[in-house]
Amino acid sequence: MKQFFIFVKKECLHIWRDRRTLFILIWMPIVQIILYGFALTNEVKNSKIAIFDQSKDDATREISNKIAASRYFNLVKNVYSYNDIEATFKQGKIRLAVVFPKNFRDDLLHTNHAQIQLIADASDPNTANTLTNYAAAIINDYQQSLNNNEKLPYTINTQLRMLYNPELKGAYNFVPGVMALVLMLVCAMMTSIAIVREKELGTMEVILVSPLRPFLIIIAKTIPYLLVSVLNIACILLLSVYVLDVPITGNLGLLIGESILFTITSLSIGILISNGAKTQQTAMFTSMMSLFLPTLLFSGFLFPVENMPLPLQIISNIVPAKWYYIIVKSVMIKGLGFTAVWKETLILIGMTLVLLFVSIRNFKIRLA
Repeated sequence: MKQFFIFVKKECLHIWRDRRTLFILIWMPIVQIILYGFALTNEVKNSKIAIFDQSKDDATREISNKIAASRYFNLVKNVYSYNDIEATFKQGKIRLAVVFPKNFRDDLLHTNHAQIQLIADASDPNTANTLTNYAAAIINDYQQSLNNNEKLPYTINTQLRMLYNPELKGAYNFVPGVMALVLMLVCAMMTSIAIVREKELGTMEVILVSPLRPFLIIIAKTIPYLLVSVLNIACILLLSVYVLDVPITGNLGLLIGESILFTITSLSIGILISNGAKTQQTAMFTSMMSLFLPTLLFSGFLFPVENMPLPLQIISNIVPAKWYYIIVKSVMIKGLGFTAVWKETLILIGMTLVLLFVSIRNFKIRLA
């Protein structure tokens, strides 16, 4: 075991002396979690809107003020004709227009019925649908306050309850996905060059003549990166809680344990790539191209897996990030325990064992 720890020490010193690698290992995850955490969001905020008020009464002014005061909208101008609305849309200055007809307040008080027209830019259908829903909710809130709890005949009130994320923050969805993406890329890319670097530097001969077995050599090379990854996990969780305002509602120890398991899976993939690559550039390119897109597309945090065709759903099952994403959402966001994620945990353990077995089998003890 003394020789094993000497190998581990050698790898740790190599990482410490290579400041560029150390910078990538420590700072890239921090930058990515902050950047992706704020940039990748499905929330629609501060959308520019225009209001065409033909009534100009107390009711329309109150509704307009409510809409303008919302964090979802930013009132940029008042328009005075439908032609003005169309021209403003063509200029790309607004995403939504709110139109109040003439005699709005009188119609509302005398006939108990009034109309408001919402015109949205549907070139982005998801955003248009979201904005109209936001505006309709504000208008409905005004209607409820106007009724003063007096129930009108044949009125159906819908009560909404949003579980786990009542404020509908986009970070609750993207932080687990970003955690999977960051850990997968950093761990796999760094370990993918671990063995091939020794070949390029000509030190692989020294390693091969050592009494250590291939299994111990591979483990010795992954332990330093595992230790750095634990530090990355701590940084990511701290940033998620204190910068992105995503609480850890479940067991912290379980979350860290599952993150370490996923890290080991990612390290195993990197070692497998490193065994087959001949140069560091090839290893880095292979890990980037073969892991980035599958993690981004098939993990489920950008696009729901259940919406994909059946063949793609089957392919997504071999992407480790998919199972880790489910685990993080269940533990971190929903506050569930191990009984809710045991299946995903076993799948990651099985993937790790298979990857390590293949890596050891493919480890060449003779240089060509």
